[in-house]
Amino acid sequence: MSEISLPQDPALAAAILEIESHIADGGWDQPARLYALVDTARIVAQEPELAADMGLDVAAAEGSFTPVEQDTPQDQRLEVTLESIGWPPEVTGCAAVVERLVLPPEVDDEIPEDPEAAEEFAREHPLRQEVRIVAGATRAGATYCALRLRAHDDDQSVVDGTELVPGLLDLLRGTLEGEA
Repeated sequence: MSEISLPQDPALAAAILEIESHIADGGWDQPARLYALVDTARIVAQEPELAADMGLDVAAAEGSFTPVEQDTPQDQRLEVTLESIGWPPEVTGCAAVVERLVLPPEVDDEIPEDPEAAEEFAREHPLRQEVRIVAGATRAGATYCALRLRAHDDDQSVVDGTELVPGLLDLLRGTLEGEA
């Protein structure tokens, strides 16, 4: 029997699944996105008018995150952007959305070393799958991910769990170390 990966932080899991659903409504071939995750209670307390405009109230605020989309340079991969950013203390966590091509593990030995050649190899490989990844991390160390394959583009086929994309999660955790 496989081990079920329960969320360490239900608020993070809810935020990741909310972002995934929102992005899915826009279809495929979207640019990468980056979100600050802010404690909803903080928004309600510090910005009551904004919270009211967003439909947030004290009851909804307890134990939840509000994703706030950030501007990101579209001329570089999000992974490169993540290596050079940090968040102010008000940001409890962050989340990223990327679309990527993935290959089955059995072709790993065939993938060229050169990054450009590897990208071309993946683009042309008959076993490639397009996947949308939504990954998030908090300062407390919790992580959560949601994956949607283009070939199985329905809400019931979204795969979610805590450590599905370790490399991206490491980059997100790195942005939360220290202050901006």
